[in-house]
Order: sequence, then structure tokens, then C-alpha cells
Amino acid sequence: MPLKPAHLLPLALLAACAPTAKVPVATAPPVAPAPAATPAAPPNYRAQAEAFLRSYNTEYVRLYTQASEAEWQSNTHIVPGDTTNAGRTTRANERMAAFAGSTANITTLRELLAHKEQLTPLQVKQLETALYNAANSPQTVAALVKQRIKAEAAQTEKLYGFDYKYAGKSVTTNDIDELLRTETNPQKRRQVWEASKEIGPSLKPGLLNLRNLRNQTVQALGYPDFFTYQASDYGLTRQEMMTLVRQLNTELRPLYRELHTYARYELAKKYRAQQVPDYLPADWLPNRWGQDWGSLVTVKGVNLDAAIAKKGTEWPVRQAERFYQSLGFPALPSTFYEKSSLYPLPKNADYKKNNHASAWHMDLNLDVRSLMSVEPNTEWYETTHHELGHIYYYLTYSNPEVPPLLRQGANRAYHEALGSMMGLAAQQKPFLVGLGLVDAKTQTNQTQTLLKEALQYVPFIPFASGVMSEWENAFYAENLPADQLNAKWWALCKQYQGMVPPTARGENYLDPATKTHINDDPAQYYDYALSYIILFQLHDHIARKILHQDPHATNYFGSREAGQFIQDIMRPGSSRDWRTVLKEKTGEDLSARAMVDYFQPLMVYLKAQNKGRKYTM
Repeated sequence: MPLKPAHLLPLALLAACAPTAKVPVATAPPVAPAPAATPAAPPNYRAQAEAFLRSYNTEYVRLYTQASEAEWQSNTHIVPGDTTNAGRTTRANERMAAFAGSTANITTLRELLAHKEQLTPLQVKQLETALYNAANSPQTVAALVKQRIKAEAAQTEKLYGFDYKYAGKSVTTNDIDELLRTETNPQKRRQVWEASKEIGPSLKPGLLNLRNLRNQTVQALGYPDFFTYQASDYGLTRQEMMTLVRQLNTELRPLYRELHTYARYELAKKYRAQQVPDYLPADWLPNRWGQDWGSLVTVKGVNLDAAIAKKGTEWPVRQAERFYQSLGFPALPSTFYEKSSLYPLPKNADYKKNNHASAWHMDLNLDVRSLMSVEPNTEWYETTHHELGHIYYYLTYSNPEVPPLLRQGANRAYHEALGSMMGLAAQQKPFLVGLGLVDAKTQTNQTQTLLKEALQYVPFIPFASGVMSEWENAFYAENLPADQLNAKWWALCKQYQGMVPPTARGENYLDPATKTHINDDPAQYYDYALSYIILFQLHDHIARKILHQDPHATNYFGSREAGQFIQDIMRPGSSRDWRTVLKEKTGEDLSARAMVDYFQPLMVYLKAQNKGRKYTM
């Protein structure tokens, strides 16, 4: 446990350490009276905070880097049965937890924050962030924190080391996703979908254990449950966060209702169903959780897969970098390419890796990496632009004005918003024409293009802010009973997505746990829903106010002004309040207005398509 610096010892203890005056004895010669003592100067809390934060940030970066390196190994080199990486990760995370949540640090942070009116806003923000971090690993309950870290490492190993089987062969999650996008045989689709859920039961004991450990950990610093703790990072209570995400669902419900009706009838035709079901069977949708329906529509004249395939595997990442450079961002550090894990492993590799795309800020400075399995297709083209959004966000706020503690998004959703916005911008026709992926003379159906985008973005909101947020709220804050986990999941899928399982899914399954975030990025999936809302607000502003282009047909490429706008949002990290940043840059508070406006032209088309059809939501 780190020693508390002397200048931060409690005043009572400082007084106790002061030498006491000797009492004079009668035989001593008379002495002149001592001059009156000068009153002690009041404590300089600002100087104390500065000294504490300097020391804290240095140690924080050192331990953060060690933990990142260990996590990186655990995600890029998974050998079933080998616990070496898990052990290393556990030990590194324990060291970080012991520091971040040390009793001495917590005491100091609380003492300093008791005098926040005497501190600078930047100091207060850092101290509050450090105290928030402490609540995730308070050493007042050190044994509990150690248990939780060990349990999380074991759950991650189990999650990413699972051997998925379909038709008697081992398949990757990439294979499963591709089959769900392309397979037209209903029986085979069901088998693929069921294969994607096989991992669930093995994760149940670990997840129930993690619920208790996560809740008890944050309760040590006064949070009632882990969901409340995560929401507090936005400056919101749990109830305020749930009100916000429910409001977003309500605002988008009319559009989702039209898409849901359209999808039921179109898919019933596609799979030659004898009747149109009231709710969407989960195995009909082109995604394991029904969160993205984009591949249901192919826009004629825009076959990006064929154009991108010709470019080769390395092209999507290099092209994404060129895009950011055209906006005024620097070239990526050479270490990005040297240290990242960007492509699928060879078929004969004797280890596995996490195939879920992610961006890593290894040292809170310039060591940035990405973990992907890039293949030359449309999905990875969009993903590379998205992931490099995170990478450039890291690089932009790694500047002297932003202390390491605040090198993070303005809130957690901003990171996703900026990444997703760049993914959207990279798929609009003028941009694609500029890259030579689409011929300028190619006639594209604007309605079909907008429909494809709607199917990609809109179904995500009921999944993220509805199903995921409601389930994790119930799981952590309402202590959802262990014998109702799957029932609750499918009740929410039906309520928010209008989606049902193809066959009965009893409590012998645990379908929510097949979503990686439920295990290793818990109680914050609403980040992604909020990010979509912010993404459309920012995109709307760039299109209308900076580029003076139709938001449906923009080309950001080469716009230094758009790049400056984006960098201005990225540069402060979390040193400024996220609501202030949004209002200053766009003139609006958080609202689904821009997203609803963007898809408004589609409503006329969908209502015409759905005329005479039965609505069930």
C-alpha cells in the first residue's frame, strides 16, 4: 500500500508528531518571554492536490501500461488449457487495483475533495475520476477485489477460448456471422444460430459469481449496485440513465415499428414461410442478436465487397489511415503496425485470438494498437474506419494539456460516436466515388441506400438501450433471480425488438451471456446507443454547417475544417463536461432529433410498403 505523502497527513496526526515544549523547572534561571507564535498559514490545498496528482498520475500510467500489456497477451494469444496469460493478467490487474483503490489514496482523495472550492476545475476533475476508479477496486475490501479480478480473467478465457461447432466442424465467430448473413436455407440457419448460443450455459456460474463480486466491490464506496456505479460516470443516477435510454427508444419507436413490419413480410417471402409471423424469429435475422439488419438489403450498383476484395487484405486499414490524414490528423506511429494484431490467424495456428474488433491505448500516450481480424470486405472496411476513430481519439487527447487520468472520451459514448460517425461517412456514395470504389455514373437507388442504413443503425437502439440496458439493470440493480435470466432476456427481446427465439429457450440456456459485453464490459452497453444519437448529431452538424452537403450524401475526405471540428471535440479528453462540449459544438443538447430527421424521408416509403400489413408492435 503506498505511503501517504507527508504533506497530506491528517492535521491531527501532524500535530501529534510536533515536538512538545519542555516544562521549565524551578531551579532554571529566569528567561526572557518567547515572542508570540506566528499563526500557522492555512493549508494550501491547491499545492497539496498538485503534488498528490503528479505522483498519482506517474504511478497510474506505469501500472496501467503493465495491465494493458498483460491484457493484450490474454486477447491475442489464447491457448486452451494454458492459464499463463490469465495469471499474468490477473496479477497486473491486482497491482493496478491495489493502487487505484488503496485506502490511503481514497482517504487523500476524499480529504482534498472536501476543499474542492479551493482547487482548480482540472484538479477537481482528476480527483473525482481517481475516486470513481477507486470504487471499482477499493482496498478496504481487498480480498473481494482480488476474487473479482481472478473471476473476470477466467470468464474471459472461457469466453474467447470456446470451440464453436457447426455441421461437425470447428467454426469461428466470423464464420458464424458470415453464414447468418448469407445462408438462405431455414434449417441450416437455425443450426448456425443455435451453434452461436452453445457457449451460454458454460458461462452461467461465472456470470452469477461476477454479479455478486461486482456489486459488493462498488458497495464498499457507497454505490448501491454496479449498474448505478457505471451510470454515475455520466453524472447521472441509475433512474436518470434508464429514463434517458427509454426516451430514446420512444423517440425512435415509430420508425422501428415500420422497419419491423417491413422485415417480417420481406423475410417471410425470402424464406418461403407459409404465414408471416407476428414476431421476428431470431434465426431469420442476419446477426446473432438481431442488432444489425443491414445485410438484408443490397443496394444495386454498390457491390462494395467485390470492389474491396480486389484491393487485398491490407487495404482497408491503410485506406482508413489515409482518410484521417486527409482531415489533418498525423500518420499513425510506426509502432501501430508493428505491434497491432490486425488480420486473422493462419488456419494452422496453435493458438486463438479474440476476433472482436477493439482499439487499445496501451500507455495512455503514443503506444496505440488495434486487435482486429480484417478481411477485404464491406464490414471490415467500415470497422477499420471505426476502430481508427478510437485510435486517433487516443492520440489527439494524449497532449500536455490533458493529464493521463483524463485521457478518455468526454464520456464513454463519445468514443463510439466518433468511431461510428467515421464508419458512416466512409460509406456514403460521394466518398466511395472519390475512392474509386463506385463509379460516379452508377445510378443508385437513394431510398434503398437509406433503407440499408436504417436497417443497420435503427434496430441497434432497441437492442442496446432496450434489451441490454434493461437486462443488466435488472441483473445488477434488481437482483434478477438466477432461474429467470433467460426468460427475462427473451421477454425483453420480444418487448423491444419484436423478436422471439426459433425454439423454446429454457433456463438451461444463458443466451444473454453469448454477448461478449455481458461478461467483460458490463452494465454500460447503453454507451453504444447514446453514441449513435451523438453520432447523428455530430454528422448532421458537419454536413449542414461545415460541408454544406446533404447529410445522406457527404464526402468528408480532405475537409480540414471538418477535421478541425472533430479534433476540437477529441482534444480535451474528459477534462471538460460532455454536455458542455456537445452544446458548444452543435448548439443542441442530447436528442434523437438528428437521427429521426436523417431517416424521415424513409417513412413515406415504408408506410407505402406496409399498407395493408399487420403491425404487431
